[in-house]
Parts: sequence; structure tokens; C-alpha cells
Amino acid sequence: MGRNKLYVLLSTACAAGYIWLMLTYHRNVSLSMEPGVCLVKRVTGIPCPSCGSTRSVLSILKGDFTGALLWNPFGIILTFILLVFPVWIIYDVLSRKSTLYNFYNRTELVLKRKWIAIPAILLVLLNWIWNIAKGL
Repeated sequence: MGRNKLYVLLSTACAAGYIWLMLTYHRNVSLSMEPGVCLVKRVTGIPCPSCGSTRSVLSILKGDFTGALLWNPFGIILTFILLVFPVWIIYDVLSRKSTLYNFYNRTELVLKRKWIAIPAILLVLLNWIWNIAKGL
């Protein structure tokens, strides 16, 4: 994937994430146990590995880091991405550099290594099992 395409994709995803957080934060239904917009859960009744991520990010915004971890640890990663990537993209665009793009390429190479990919996949599966077990 090219630099510009990656930056547009990440910018769009971050903007959508901010809009979604704003809508759910103001609706004040964000921390309820009712199913959200997850298509996997709506169709199968089984939560996906990322179910609870929105509630996790909202917990972080409210200062409840333990709650965020309990909702879904992926929310911590999403919060980091939502805070850092827009600033990083703006920095790269204004300075005409490609530091985020280079980071993306290096990360992609690292994640292709079996000794990293397999534990990462296992962590996602464990998180999925945990989501199912806690009845998300």
C-alpha cells in the first residue's frame, strides 16, 4: 500500500472513530450491555474479538482504566491509535516525511514472522474466548 493511500485510510478510520465515539458518548448508552453495531454479534449472537472496544475507549475517556481493560484490552490500543496517528500523519504531511509509513512497513514485516504472528493470533483468540465467557 502506498503512503498516500495509507494516510487517507488511517485519517478516514480515525475520523470515523472520533465520530462514533462522539455519538455513543452523547447518547449515554455506551456502557450498557446491550449489543451495539457488531454485525457478528447481531447475526450469530456471539461477540467478536473486538466487541466492547468502544466501551473500553469510553471508559478510558472517563478515567476508568480498569474498566477499559475489563471491557476489551483492544480499547487501549485503539485509544493510542486515535490519539497518536492523526498527529503523526499531520507531522508527516507538513514536514514531507514518511515516518508513519516507514513504521507501518516495518511493523508489517515484524508481524509476518511466525514467532510473533502465532502468539498475536493466540492473544486475539484468547480475547475472543474471554468476550464470549463474560457474555459481552
